[in-house]
Amino acid sequence: MNIEKLKRELVSQKNSKFKGNIYHYSQVNFAYNSNKIEGTHLSEDETEEIFVTNSYIPKSDDVVKLDDLMEMKNHFRLFDYMLDIYEKKLDKNIIIEMNKILKRGTSDEDNPRYNVGGFKIVPNKMGLINVIDTSSPKEVESDMTILLDWYNSLSNVSLEDIIEFHVRFERIHPFGDVNGRVGRMIMFKECLKNNICLLLFWIKINRFICED
Repeated sequence: MNIEKLKRELVSQKNSKFKGNIYHYSQVNFAYNSNKIEGTHLSEDETEEIFVTNSYIPKSDDVVKLDDLMEMKNHFRLFDYMLDIYEKKLDKNIIIEMNKILKRGTSDEDNPRYNVGGFKIVPNKMGLINVIDTSSPKEVESDMTILLDWYNSLSNVSLEDIIEFHVRFERIHPFGDVNGRVGRMIMFKECLKNNICLLLFWIKINRFICED
């Protein structure tokens, strides 16, 4: 299956809402892994249960925060948003909207410290052991402009360019939270837009291969 057919399938299956297809698998697998990186306690089976039934029944004594549940549901919404706009040129409005979607209904949404729907107003860093400094709040706007101007000036975007964008985006760390999840969704979007089959990085299936 080529990348153009894959894009058509994802969009059409999103609209059909049938289970057990590549859209279903992409939603569950991507949401589970992207949120797992950030420390969610939800299992892959629980993630699928939330996606399919819009409900959650605990299967262990592990405590699951309400914010984890909301951010999992919001990741499903974010994936749908990405499929709606993947052909558009990447800009600040799209990136900020991704932040808003992920934090909708969480305890952080109305917390001024996180400035949901805008760039960070409190300094942050990356990592706990090998700490990496990020752009200061006053630098974010200009740093994002420089990054987007560079990226959108490229005539033929490669996988290496998307990775470079991701690295630079994470070093800016423009939001109070969910920078990693936004960054990974941007990568997914830009791979679709530029016909790059990075989907195999997210989707572990045997027969679904992008061919020339």
